[in-house]
Amino acid sequence: MEVNMNYKLSPSDLTYLFEGCKYCFSLKVKYKIPQPSMPMPGIFSAIAGRQKVFYEMKRTEDFCKDLPPGTVEYGEKRVQSMPIKFSNSSNTCYISGRLDLVVKFNDGSFGVIDCKTASPSETKTKMYGRQLESYAYALENATEGYPSLSPITKLGLLYFEPIALEQVNETQQAFKGNLIWHEVRKDSNAFLEFLSDVVGILDSDEIYPQTCEHCEYCKVGNKCLAGKPKAFENGCTCCAWCVYRVKMREIDKDNSVPLINPKVEDSPLCPICNAHMIKRTGKFGEFWSCQRFPDCRGTRNITT
Repeated sequence: MEVNMNYKLSPSDLTYLFEGCKYCFSLKVKYKIPQPSMPMPGIFSAIAGRQKVFYEMKRTEDFCKDLPPGTVEYGEKRVQSMPIKFSNSSNTCYISGRLDLVVKFNDGSFGVIDCKTASPSETKTKMYGRQLESYAYALENATEGYPSLSPITKLGLLYFEPIALEQVNETQQAFKGNLIWHEVRKDSNAFLEFLSDVVGILDSDEIYPQTCEHCEYCKVGNKCLAGKPKAFENGCTCCAWCVYRVKMREIDKDNSVPLINPKVEDSPLCPICNAHMIKRTGKFGEFWSCQRFPDCRGTRNITT
């Protein structure tokens, strides 16, 4: 009997990983194989912790005149939605993550704020909008045991842009910066349509191999494996990236293409395993692909 899936989707994965590499996104969500972690500098965690303490129970009038009157009620809360159903799939998904700040406005509605230490831009604001929509949906459709708040009427980013360094005393310095509010327009229907597309991708047997050609995470693993062709036969565990690629290979092995022995006319050699390459067509056009694909994901651009 087939068991229906309930995909766990984190707001950060929907923002960064899904856009960066749908192959890696599928591996993580469907097969619980996460990318090797890239350590985040501890200073950012320290800043986030200080912001939580600073804004707790603060009035919006005291730090952001662009927000309606209200009080910061929550900081760094975990949220989780009920399962989300779709008409085009028997599988479901749910949102699970941790938000930065929630404001309760004087009119009884709520706002979700994400704090960023960065220079603001419309591109960044648009990218983070999906993350904020995820938090809003989880709050308005919370599963039991998690914060349930409605209606969410405001979404936005509060940028802290450092512009100067001041000496407080002999042993202390302090950054001084601009505090800038960028609002994100809430569109629940568009967000649910996006989630429906995500579930459709996860339901598919395709793992989006072409996306991986442009994924920085996968490129690192490829570079490590370069010059070690036996790694594709015996596996290589010299580092976390190689282990990750071995796990990819296990997922792909049922669709593996046998190695073609004869040289393809005018084809270059694979930069990773030294096998001959063949032409394939991806979403960016034609490219050279290793004959060992998907066991080996070496690629080259076609030069004219």
